Amino acid sequence: MRLYLASTSPARLATLRAAGVDPVLVASGVDEEAVAAAAPGPLDGPSLVELLARAKAEAVTDSRISGEPIDGFILGGDSAFELGGELFGKPHEPEIAKQRWLAQRGRTGVLHSGHWLIDHRGGEVRGATGAVSSAIVTFAPNISDAEIDAYVATGEPLKVAGAFTIDSLGAAFITKIEGDPHAVVGLSVSLLRQLLREFDAEWTDLWNMERPGL
Repeated sequence: MRLYLASTSPARLATLRAAGVDPVLVASGVDEEAVAAAAPGPLDGPSLVELLARAKAEAVTDSRISGEPIDGFILGGDSAFELGGELFGKPHEPEIAKQRWLAQRGRTGVLHSGHWLIDHRGGEVRGATGAVSSAIVTFAPNISDAEIDAYVATGEPLKVAGAFTIDSLGAAFITKIEGDPHAVVGLSVSLLRQLLREFDAEWTDLWNMERPGL
């Protein structure tokens, strides 16, 4: 049984591979801002990330891999960071990333990660379900301006929700995580397992990498 990841996120890919799953990557090409703008009314953090995760998964259902339709499960994901009642996605620009870090050091926010899973076994949509995993993130209060400048200069925070990572260079600036740590990475493997079970599928059926003891 194969998993098709409708994302090009290195962190999501690394998380799945560490858990024994080597997914097929299928870029969704979804315009996140357009999808959010078309939503009926304002959305809170969990609703927004689930909406975008669903849009990404649904965008690739008609894709063909090596000439063949997708045969397996499609996973879409999206993340947003909530701080002080405001939602933040990827900053994209260095100056925006720096401003966010100046504002969030010493503070606590919530990282929401949406998941949308489509059962596409047999080459057609047989069902779909989604859920959100969230984690509370606290940043060190003594992060210096020089550290922020150095981190932004690496380019890493420009490409991730909230302008930080927990699995790479940004980890040193985070003092506490409450909740599912994988939510901060953008993909909760425990939540994905639960979603699979809604389709009577076992998590272990996705294992397709060499794992100790297998």
